[in-house]
Amino acid sequence: MRDDRTELLEAAATVMRRAHAPYSNFPVGAALRGADGAIHVGANVENASYSETQCAEASAIGAMVAAGETRITAVAVVAERVEHCPPCGGCRQRLAEFAGPDTPVYLGRPGAEPLRTTLGELLPLAFEPEALES
Repeated sequence: MRDDRTELLEAAATVMRRAHAPYSNFPVGAALRGADGAIHVGANVENASYSETQCAEASAIGAMVAAGETRITAVAVVAERVEHCPPCGGCRQRLAEFAGPDTPVYLGRPGAEPLRTTLGELLPLAFEPEALES
């Protein structure tokens, strides 16, 4: 039986191969495990207006929300051209909307030694939705 880390990294690697990255040639895949145990995946989707590109993590979050899930229990991010590809700053905040600081984040490729970190290590002092409540 595969462990959670391996299953998420393999799902991220599979979806990475479906990325639409004709401008940067930097395919990325992300896999999120929801609280219900399901895995939700996303790949980066670029367009000619670079600022409108959708990151893999954002795509996976959209798929997760569309499936009715709102809580992330683990994350994996895989990129074709680098060994460990951390989420960009915007995606770190997006992930923090649905996950806690102790949520494990796996960076790497299946078959290689992945880097394990947490969302809190990637985004200390995250701006949390509770700050908007008064």
